[in-house]
Amino acid sequence: GRALLVLLLSATVSLLGGLIFGYELGIISGALLQLQTDFQLSCFRQEVVVSAVLIGALLASLAGGILIDRHGRRRAILVSNLVLLVGSLLLTLARSFTVLVLGRVTVGFAISVSSMACCIYVSEMVAAHQRGLLVSLYEAGITVGILLSYALNYIFADVEEGWRYMFGLAIAPTAMQFLSILFLPVNPVKFSSWDSDCQKGLIPLQDTEDRAAPKWEPHQEKHYSFLDLFRTRDNMRRRTLVGLGLVLFQQFTGQPNVLGYASKIFHSVGFQSNSSAILASVGLGAIKVVATLVAMALADKAGRRVLLLAGCVVMAISVTTIGLTSRMAPLAMARDCRAATDPNASHSLTQHPLTPVLPQSAVSPVPPAPGAVKGQAGPGFAATTSLTKVFASTQGKEVVTDTSLTQKRDLVGQSKTGTRESTGPPLSAAPWAQHTVLNWITLLSMMAFVSAFSVGFGPMTWLVLSEIYPAGIRGRAFAFCNSFNWAANLLISLSFLDLIDAIGFSWMFLLYGLMGVMAVIFIYFFVPETKGQSLEEIDQQFSRKR
Repeated sequence: GRALLVLLLSATVSLLGGLIFGYELGIISGALLQLQTDFQLSCFRQEVVVSAVLIGALLASLAGGILIDRHGRRRAILVSNLVLLVGSLLLTLARSFTVLVLGRVTVGFAISVSSMACCIYVSEMVAAHQRGLLVSLYEAGITVGILLSYALNYIFADVEEGWRYMFGLAIAPTAMQFLSILFLPVNPVKFSSWDSDCQKGLIPLQDTEDRAAPKWEPHQEKHYSFLDLFRTRDNMRRRTLVGLGLVLFQQFTGQPNVLGYASKIFHSVGFQSNSSAILASVGLGAIKVVATLVAMALADKAGRRVLLLAGCVVMAISVTTIGLTSRMAPLAMARDCRAATDPNASHSLTQHPLTPVLPQSAVSPVPPAPGAVKGQAGPGFAATTSLTKVFASTQGKEVVTDTSLTQKRDLVGQSKTGTRESTGPPLSAAPWAQHTVLNWITLLSMMAFVSAFSVGFGPMTWLVLSEIYPAGIRGRAFAFCNSFNWAANLLISLSFLDLIDAIGFSWMFLLYGLMGVMAVIFIYFFVPETKGQSLEEIDQQFSRKR
């Protein structure tokens, strides 16, 4: 009975940790619409509010590993919960821009520490044959959290100071996770106490055959310094290569930017009714949830390596297809920092000048295309640019485009001010409106990309990272790789628009396809299979293999 309780609590901690992460990343897209009005935020200040979470997350990546290794995974999660409660209260009660930014930095720090500690703690708590399922549950929680955030964005869109409720509701799952982990053991079970701990029911018992097998030898935990990550001791350098390769390829295959075009692609294939915005956000979110559930079911059966390879192959094909179809049927794109906050804003920069101009780091990855429509492109199209997408695609957790909220605001704004007249050619004159078949291929490719990412790189990267390092340095190693993940995400987001201007939209996506092929080669030659093995066996496998 106690073993089952520990298993359920571990699952709860993993799910709630992911849900909080996804919720905090997704909620800003709707809250920003109200914050821009209530705080009179300039374009630059909008950028600061959005990117403040990234700053906190980077700080956590640098300092969180030490906290996790020295003070334990469980304590790190408890501390992150308390910090998150403080951050949520700061955001809920904020009366100034400074407090708002401070709250966002605090939240970013907390969710980054929590994400690392949760994956490591759960991987160490459960049996080998359940580890893939329960660690992948974290990724499932993220997709649910994102959908929940967009649902609440829609609900509170027209509530006065609704952003306070949006930020404040994060307190509920945080408190639930805090209470859940209080009932779990302080430290994960070590094999040196395998027999006694099994009898006490602290970890799920293996099958009868496993218990009848020869007993484990006592395992003495080794101590490592941070520099050991780059040395040949216990083959640590190769482990670091595997970890960094996974997180960098996860970002360089283009996932931070692909979903930036979701609502635009939905619009181009004819979803122009009032439900188009909901389809663009919730529809893709539902696909992510289903794909993540598939990954959970297969992680301990097919294996991590197989899912990574299969996901990468599909991602490479999908993103290459998007690049090829966009050469034949260019999408009409524009960049405008107010597109996310002004539903009736035109996508013409000359029609709606910006003062000041938003730095590219916070602009939605929406490049201008030759022959693009300069007037307003119809209901829901203003939702193409959501500032949070640029920074929120961290840890492989890309945010589904939030279009439902902007659609709702769009209708309200039109009833008050009327629709602005278009200064460009009519909608039907758009180059992409004449390529229905190609646009549907683009849409299906994007859905395949999202599914493949959610099966492969999304959950498997963090599962492998939580397995391949020795316990004595697991927290610092995880944090080190995580910091490269955040940095690579920022680099991809910052350079995207400049690269589009330099080489074009289609070539950019073809480049992502090439990176996908390189990722397949990397995984095939460097990433071992870890399914069904205890953490000690994985450690020994890496130590022996040169």
